[in-house]
Amino acid sequence: MRYLTLVATLWLGCSAALAQAPAPASAAPGPTEVVQTAAQGMLSELDKDREGYRKDPTKVEGLVTKYLLPHFDTDFSARLVLGQYWKTASADQRQRFVDAFYHSLLKNYGSALAEFTADRLKIFPTKVDGDATRATVRTEVKRDNGDRVSVNYYMRKTAEGWKAWDVVIDGISYVNSYREDFGPQIESQGIDAVIKRLDSGEKPEAIGKQTK
Repeated sequence: MRYLTLVATLWLGCSAALAQAPAPASAAPGPTEVVQTAAQGMLSELDKDREGYRKDPTKVEGLVTKYLLPHFDTDFSARLVLGQYWKTASADQRQRFVDAFYHSLLKNYGSALAEFTADRLKIFPTKVDGDATRATVRTEVKRDNGDRVSVNYYMRKTAEGWKAWDVVIDGISYVNSYREDFGPQIESQGIDAVIKRLDSGEKPEAIGKQTK
């Protein structure tokens, strides 16, 4: 299961783990409450027609777009993934890369999400000071084989509230991983070629394995 697949499944599981810890009505949602709201909405939709989503995983893309992606800082994350190439990319190239990258990820984890249930996740208490602008939400997810994997969400406070910008799974950062995947390809092919390969449906990790 690739990194963003686990990211999305973890968001879904948080509704059960956090149900007894709602945010005060007068307070802005904290990092864990943001995760809870997104998870509850999407898990509820899946439970209404789980068999339908199993038969057509592409339908999950709409749910992810509605419930999960608004809480991911996609521009900031993509900027880190591109690294030094973000500075030299045009505004058009930056936007096309963001769109192609995340659309590619969406297409790849629909089937996994359709099978996910809320009992696979354990979330640990997260204390955040009132003036904090960064936070880490620690969680643990159970794989199909019963193994448990530690997962840390790295979040930042934005004008729109708390958003996730990186996820570290068993010590491996998905931002760093994809930066390593794309860097050599952009160096040899150019950013437009990488965007085209993403748009064609090629998986990010496959792009990282070959240079033409």
